[in-house]
Amino acid sequence: MRKPAATPDAIPDDRRAAAPVKGRGTSTQLAHRFEARTRERDQTGWEPMQWQPAQRPEEGPADDPFDAPPSVQPTTCRPEPARTILSRNDSPDIPFTWAINPYRGCEHGCIYCYARPTHSYLNLSPGLDFETRLIAKVNAAEALQRELARPGYQPSPIQIGSATDAYQPVEREWRLTRRVLEVLEACRHPYTIVTKSSGVERDIDLLVRAADRKQVYVMVSITSLDAGLSLRLEPRAAAPWRRLETVRRLAAAGVPVGVNVAPIIPFLNEPEIERIIEAAAQAGAASIHYTVVRLPWEVNPLFQGWLADHVPDKAERIMARIRELHGGRDYEADFARRMKGEGIWADLIRQRVRKAAERHGLGHAGPGLDVTAFTPPAPRPAASPLLPPAQGSLF
Repeated sequence: MRKPAATPDAIPDDRRAAAPVKGRGTSTQLAHRFEARTRERDQTGWEPMQWQPAQRPEEGPADDPFDAPPSVQPTTCRPEPARTILSRNDSPDIPFTWAINPYRGCEHGCIYCYARPTHSYLNLSPGLDFETRLIAKVNAAEALQRELARPGYQPSPIQIGSATDAYQPVEREWRLTRRVLEVLEACRHPYTIVTKSSGVERDIDLLVRAADRKQVYVMVSITSLDAGLSLRLEPRAAAPWRRLETVRRLAAAGVPVGVNVAPIIPFLNEPEIERIIEAAAQAGAASIHYTVVRLPWEVNPLFQGWLADHVPDKAERIMARIRELHGGRDYEADFARRMKGEGIWADLIRQRVRKAAERHGLGHAGPGLDVTAFTPPAPRPAASPLLPPAQGSLF
């Protein structure tokens, strides 16, 4: 039996000091794990919100993000050419080999997002920066075409939006996901999509063509049917009713679609499991998937801060159950346990999902996708786009 890890107070002072901001998942610029600066709370008792950033020797006056109220921080998205666009997955608990994420960071602002720590590698905060300082991989389509044309490439369904949502609001302007789908359509390559956005409906023409060849599967994530809870958990994602409408429209068009009940958070959206599955079935979903909440790295203090802000009366109870799901830890990274958890509560969730799905005739796997129709694209010089299609200048 594993010894439960000690659980320190996971909500740092910088997280407690910031009040919730409408339209954002978090209101703090939580320091990432590679941060070289430190922040200390003023101890005089007169100005508890004052911060003292330590400066690197080479820096001038500190430009500390804590100095500006988070409500005035707009969303920005800067272009950045990607050297490669296909990410290879080696995790045995993830059912795809290749993934594409056209954007780094995600404006949806889901507080529980396991991709938040990736912003640390950009020297940006997994907190507010993750949902406001985005990067568009402007040559995504060209890079994909180049990689698919490589000699020896073996086709396998590509997951689009595995880390950050490919249909987040900035896609309306940049249209990178649309261009990626056009490349996949041209070479008859199978793909899957996971999203919380109704924006996927824009590309229904391409999805229908791929569906006719058995080369596409779309998963719509629905965390809660409670609009108020969803607005706080996922402030800029589509409303629950709108996601169900997306499921309905895709299914009506003949596009295979499933619903991802994820993440399941004890005592928060967990009581809704059966109702979400019933609503998914009524909307035309063919299958149900689920994961339990996981809190790697900086997600843990951000999520616990969110609990303290929004459901303080349930916070301790929720975290206690999360630890039960993860072997006494706030998070268990083992591939065999991280997605579904372990123990009696994990078993109970598994049974509830399975029985509810069976009751409504839903499966637990997507359709098999055809890889035999793949035709490698003709190699061509890579373009170097620097601007989104509808934008005339960067300045």
